Amino acid sequence: MAEETQPQAAAAAPAAEAAPEVVVAAEKAPAEVEKKAEEPAAEAETEESAAVADDGGAVEATGSFKEESNLVADLPDPEKKALDEFKELIVAALAAGEFNLPPPPPPPKAKAEEPAKAEEAKTEEPAKQEPKAEEPKAEVVAEAAAAAEPAKEEPKAEDAKPAEPKTEEAAAEEVTKPAETAAAATPEDTPAPEAEADAVAPPEPVFIWGVPLVGNDERTDAVLLKFLRAREFKVKEAMAMLRSAVLWRKRFGIDALLEADLAFPELEKVVFYRGADRECHPVCYNVYGEFQDKDLYEKAFGDEEKRERFLKWRIQLLERGILSQLDFAPSGICSMVQVTDLKNSPPMLGKHRAVTRQAVALLQDNYPEFIAKKVFINVPWWYLAANKMMSPFLTQRTRSKFVFASQAKSPETLFRYIAPEQVPVQFGGLFKEDDPEFTTADSVTELTIKASSKETIEIPVTENSTIVWELRVLGWEVSYGAEFTPAAEGGYTVIVQKTRKVPANEEPIMKGSFKVTEAGKIALTINNPASKKKKLLYRSKVKSTSESV
Repeated sequence: MAEETQPQAAAAAPAAEAAPEVVVAAEKAPAEVEKKAEEPAAEAETEESAAVADDGGAVEATGSFKEESNLVADLPDPEKKALDEFKELIVAALAAGEFNLPPPPPPPKAKAEEPAKAEEAKTEEPAKQEPKAEEPKAEVVAEAAAAAEPAKEEPKAEDAKPAEPKTEEAAAEEVTKPAETAAAATPEDTPAPEAEADAVAPPEPVFIWGVPLVGNDERTDAVLLKFLRAREFKVKEAMAMLRSAVLWRKRFGIDALLEADLAFPELEKVVFYRGADRECHPVCYNVYGEFQDKDLYEKAFGDEEKRERFLKWRIQLLERGILSQLDFAPSGICSMVQVTDLKNSPPMLGKHRAVTRQAVALLQDNYPEFIAKKVFINVPWWYLAANKMMSPFLTQRTRSKFVFASQAKSPETLFRYIAPEQVPVQFGGLFKEDDPEFTTADSVTELTIKASSKETIEIPVTENSTIVWELRVLGWEVSYGAEFTPAAEGGYTVIVQKTRKVPANEEPIMKGSFKVTEAGKIALTINNPASKKKKLLYRSKVKSTSESV
């Protein structure tokens, strides 16, 4: 997707070299952009660099990228024509075997024998020259030649004689000799018919991400359109990219890699898939601040073998994500959202630089159009400055996919694309693994608490039930309390949570529950004494008495 896209921030896609990112997928930029991205931009990020300042907060390039349709009926006529031409080139390439790897080179042993044969030839030369130097042998040769001359003339004298009739036995013998010769040659000639059969036989189908390149599979168009869009519908360039990608997958051993056990559980907190965005794209998170752990850093990049293993692990994660998260249906999900957290990420220096560059190149060349949106969060100021310098060298399409946000604006920026119930707690959302009360199906309400103001949330409840809720104020430093007020007149208000100040360093999510014996309402009160507005997230659920037992 990379994104989907990459490790110039570190094995994915797109991503920045300022952080050891390996991106899920990346879009191939024009050649001139790539060359310039290799220079100073390599210190910041390859093609994932575009920035516009927004009072030090959220940053987004001009324009907003919107995914194009993969339905052929929705394509403009020039794009339909390009797709048809692309398919014709693929069929011809399959017939010509252009998607097959070349045969392996001859074994080194054959090359080693050549010098030995040359040495043997040199040692035999003196022996061959000795007989020529012996005069008696030369005379014998001359006599033999003289004796042979009359024998050559004899046939000439007999030419005028009529040919003797051949007996049946002789004729039969001559007929059987060619037959025997043909029979003897048959085993040697058998490869020729087989070769002809191979040439006539239809080429084996070629698949990429489980989708055939030709045929009636409805997913084929979505895959081919990725390569066409990556090359701006220049059919020959798209064909070259597709051919190169298929051959690379065979050389890299993608099929075997999918089944390999690379055992990298320590990196599960570095790169992982979690939830979906508001348009149902799967979301991949890249958290490179984890590499502050020196042991983890050494385990991933300590030597050449470890770096190679890390690269394979990252490609394996991407491939598994594509196969499990994307369907390539014409109206389905064909790309990903990638979130890159730059908080506390180490600079792009040292041992992982080589694997980062390698991963960037692989993702750019072999995973086109897998990124629907790329969101950088907790972005330091110097990163924005570096990317702003690169912005003019990027296409509008590329720039429109990238969003940058400072630490203060990161959660709110994420919520523009991903619902809070889908965003993990560590990034400002409400999603927790193995949450016994709430799931991603329980939607979250977002509110803004103005500066120096109070917000009250009322939740109606019925009798004989249990109400559960959770809320979060980004940045906290607010006062919070909860109480139950019965619907009946004269009922007594029950304080569920005494009002208290919640500091920023406390548990990010406040949870509460109350068993209701009569109808009424729960009131949650949040007082914001700060001079800045605050973002409030909350959700609640009513359980029956049987559920709460």
